[in-house]
Order: sequence, then structure tokens, then C-alpha cells
Amino acid sequence: MTPKIIKVCVGSSCHLKGSYDVLEAFKAVLKKYQVEDKVDLQASFCLGHCAHGVSVSGEEFLLHGVNAANAEELFTTEIYPKLFKE
Repeated sequence: MTPKIIKVCVGSSCHLKGSYDVLEAFKAVLKKYQVEDKVDLQASFCLGHCAHGVSVSGEEFLLHGVNAANAEELFTTEIYPKLFKE
């Protein structure tokens, strides 16, 4: 199975809004849900939504306002169901 891609914006605006913390939070969430080998977590330069960062995208989703505190909730409600549809 090809890994699903999750991109976290690390452009200037998102960096200032805590993209590093979001990346670390997603690393922990992927480990907790045992999908580290099924997801390719990537840092990405500007996703084009600077006013709404931190932005996180994938093939079937684009989220704004992501932070370390809401990363797990967004993963379980918005990302996981779209990445791993049955």
C-alpha cells in the first residue's frame, strides 16, 4: 500500500503560528494510532492560505487553524476517515 501523504505548511506565516509544534503533534498522533508506516508526514512550503494557518493538506482534505492542541481531534475526525475509507 502506498503511504498516504499529510503535508503541514511550514511557510513563514504558518511557522510563526506554530507549524513545528503541529508536526510534532502529528508525529505523536500517528504513533498513537499505529499508522506511522501508512502515512508520509511531510513539511511543505506555503500552501497558499497564510491568513488561516497552520494549514494541513492531503489528497482529500485541506484544514486551516491547526495547532498542537487540536491536532489529534482533527486527525480523528477529519483526516483519518478520509485517508482510510473502507
